Amino acid sequence: MRGICRDGALALGGALGWEVLRRRLRPGPRYRPQERPPYREFPHRVLVVGGGFAGYSAAMELCRLARGRSDVGVMVLSRENYFTFWPMLPGIVSNDVDARNLAQPLRRALIRAGASFRRAELQGVDPERRVVRAGGVEIPYDHLVLALGGEPAYFGIPGVEEHCISLRGIADAERIRNRVIERYEEATLARGEVPDSRLSFVVIGGGATGVETTAALHELVHGALAEDYPNLHPHRVRLTLVDRNPEILKELDPALRRVARRRLEQLNVRILNGATAREVREDRVVLGDGREILSENVIWTAGARASSKLDELPFPHDGRRGLEVDACMRVSGFEEVWGVGDCAANVDAEGDPVPPNAQAAVQEGRAVARNVLAVIDGGKPEPFRYRPLGQLVELGSRFAVNEVLGVRFSGLLASLFWRLTYLYKLESPQSRARVAADWLLDLFTEPAVAQIRR
Repeated sequence: MRGICRDGALALGGALGWEVLRRRLRPGPRYRPQERPPYREFPHRVLVVGGGFAGYSAAMELCRLARGRSDVGVMVLSRENYFTFWPMLPGIVSNDVDARNLAQPLRRALIRAGASFRRAELQGVDPERRVVRAGGVEIPYDHLVLALGGEPAYFGIPGVEEHCISLRGIADAERIRNRVIERYEEATLARGEVPDSRLSFVVIGGGATGVETTAALHELVHGALAEDYPNLHPHRVRLTLVDRNPEILKELDPALRRVARRRLEQLNVRILNGATAREVREDRVVLGDGREILSENVIWTAGARASSKLDELPFPHDGRRGLEVDACMRVSGFEEVWGVGDCAANVDAEGDPVPPNAQAAVQEGRAVARNVLAVIDGGKPEPFRYRPLGQLVELGSRFAVNEVLGVRFSGLLASLFWRLTYLYKLESPQSRARVAADWLLDLFTEPAVAQIRR
């Protein structure tokens, strides 16, 4: 009996120790569920519309800054209950990352921080009454932060919307990978007797997304699929990258551009600079100079614009660049409305346009949170100052070109830096652990790939 009591005491002590450790590693939420006041009851209500990098960062920063206060309520309204971790999206194409791990859950993280969350599609805004309509209900606000993001721009080119896959999120990355698998299945069934256009893949757009997607396609074809389809030689698949600029990756240092180009050429990627798409047909891309690329698989990454949802809202905006905002990110003519991320034409303190990337969106979100609280407290907002940290571009799982705080490096070391950086930036601890485990297993195994047809 004494032994049983001793074992029970040890077990209880271990459980209590584990609970103390768990609480240390995972701080409690700002409110317990039963203690948290409803959003509508706060004296100052801040409604964030959009759950991407900018919107999420704004909400989390607001909750952090208002943690000791009971007068500021925060709600996030988003059409999805997750946000996509964009930097790793090409990893879905290459079968390097599980799609589920790039869907960063919004609800739990926001609730733990002290915010409310509603999943609904934005239907309209009434700035006079200060309410937002979404999902058939009205949600009041005292300050409104619009972070609606962007969408592909097609520039009126015939056939792009009908025949191209635009990389807009997780579903599109899976669609690209499934398209490659589908083509392999068709070619295997036909004993290789398929038109060359069936196994030709064209990526239009030579920015970071286009370059990384092209490299991901190569890794998929020459990695997992090469072992699963031994009767189809990987070199039968043709990869072409089309870019209207004189060089790919125009946002990078010229030396890194040349390194990236050489790397893609080593991967047998055909690069066409100074080329534009005049038309996309079912089986080919017609270039501006009349040349044609036979392909039934075209991926569009060549342009972006602000969300078309702005056309339904009563705020001044430019169809391409987004909301008209001042240097403090306030929407012109509306003191209580703010615009951040890809849906706003933000400029920094020097008047230079802010680039539409993730690090800028995060900085804008945090800055607008500080400005909103400053106005609530009777102060003045400050102009946004963008501080670029650099650019990281991965070209396959073992090569990258990076520029960080003026330091330029490439190769395997750059790839390791890329992975460690973005692994750290994943919001979900579970996603970090799963992605790290997948990458570790990939060093010793060759994961098989499957197409889940719906």
